[in-house]
Amino acid sequence: MEIRKPSVLVIKSILTSLIIGSLLIASSLVLVRSTPPSQLEQVLEAGELRVVSSNGPTTYYEGPNGLTGFEYSLVKGFADSLGVRLVIEDESNLELMLAGVERNQYHLAAAGLTALESRSKNLLFADPFMQVTQQLVYNSRLRQPASIADLNGKEVLVIANSSHAERLRELQNTFPQLQWREIPDAEMIDLLELVNKGDADYAVVDSSAFDLNRYSYPKAKLAFDVSDPQPLAWAFPAGKDDTLYSAAQHYLGSIKANGKLAKVTEEFFDRHIEEVTTGEAMAFTYRLEQRLPQWVDDMKAAAAEFELDWQLLAAISYQESHWKADARSHTGVRGLMMLTKNTAKAMGIKDREDPQQSIYGGAKYLRLLLERLPQRIEGDERLNFALAAYNQGLGHLEDARVLTERMGGNPSKWEDVRKYMPLLSKHQYYSRAKHGYMRGWEPVKFVDNVLNYHKIIAWHQQQEEFRLATTGTGNRLSLNTLQKRDSDESGSRGDISDRAEKRTTGSSIL
Repeated sequence: MEIRKPSVLVIKSILTSLIIGSLLIASSLVLVRSTPPSQLEQVLEAGELRVVSSNGPTTYYEGPNGLTGFEYSLVKGFADSLGVRLVIEDESNLELMLAGVERNQYHLAAAGLTALESRSKNLLFADPFMQVTQQLVYNSRLRQPASIADLNGKEVLVIANSSHAERLRELQNTFPQLQWREIPDAEMIDLLELVNKGDADYAVVDSSAFDLNRYSYPKAKLAFDVSDPQPLAWAFPAGKDDTLYSAAQHYLGSIKANGKLAKVTEEFFDRHIEEVTTGEAMAFTYRLEQRLPQWVDDMKAAAAEFELDWQLLAAISYQESHWKADARSHTGVRGLMMLTKNTAKAMGIKDREDPQQSIYGGAKYLRLLLERLPQRIEGDERLNFALAAYNQGLGHLEDARVLTERMGGNPSKWEDVRKYMPLLSKHQYYSRAKHGYMRGWEPVKFVDNVLNYHKIIAWHQQQEEFRLATTGTGNRLSLNTLQKRDSDESGSRGDISDRAEKRTTGSSIL
């Protein structure tokens, strides 16, 4: 077989082609590198989304299971959709916040911002995720006003330099006798509290603030809307590069279409707190007799290992899950003792919905909290503080103790701390706290409920022991009476239990 070697001319031609090709490739690389990456590409390359917000009840705050909040849930979902880490930057000054977005210091602002036309010059607002309406609230001892005309000669409270005050100035053109008082350095929750206590008759707040706090201030009633709905939206830098903005638009459109936005909105703003009723008390009795016995042995074993009262574990698990092994919350906690994923991992628990593991993990965690409390908290006080920490975490508990001491109370006495803990839901207090905003009334209710359940469970156990003792002595009348009562009630228990199952676990108050 003949093998032909290339001629000199052919070799030169090949070398020339290779050189030209290399130059073309190098030139294309230079061109590619000279084109700056888009904002979306920068976010993906850096692996993080920088969002500026303001710590608070409707934006983001540190819950017992980590960061949470309405807007936090939405923006975290956006970051997850991009596959990047969410970085929250806190900024309470609105002007500095928006200026930081304009300078591209942050990728976007998510802080309950109203998409006003006056702000659209240097900012690009995404599609709104919520409509908020200014509303008039009044104290329930008064007759409900039907319109602005009914407020003539009355004093209405508003936050100083707010859009609410601006709206009242507009209405004053039509209603000259309309009067109001602007409260500086206040939040809408402050106005609701003043109306609820009767220290003020009327106030103007946002519908979102009213929805979030209406159960905490039951005497502050809704009268009527003061404005048309106003859109809340995320703010992006205005400019030619709208790649990140477009990605956010796509994400917001998808969560509206699949119902996730409606679900998150309902979880944070439409929480229904049921009042105490005879039916609910009977439902608790039914669960006490039908559900609790199957977990008692595991509770006794865990209590013995960690030197706790098993009835206390029973009370905690009822408050958390109504003794349902597969209970779940929108915040991610699960199981009888409603453990977070991080807490379960720290306690060595692999399956939070396994009843035995959940009880063991909850008992171990409670013992850990009891041991980590300062030694100056003594006696029964340690249990109260440990329960509050079980609900909100040691960080928020310490914030409450610091605040209590600053207010002149005893930080080692629960009766003092419980008075000041709810203040951490107000900006003037949580803005100075290490761990920020907290739904401060929740741990107070949690402790009260658990202690009450504990007493009821203990009393029930005593009655059961007495019942067994009297049965053993042949007291047939007592036994027959109890059996007849059980038989009479059994027909109604099924309906009670079925109704009870429909309630949200871990959040109701008996």
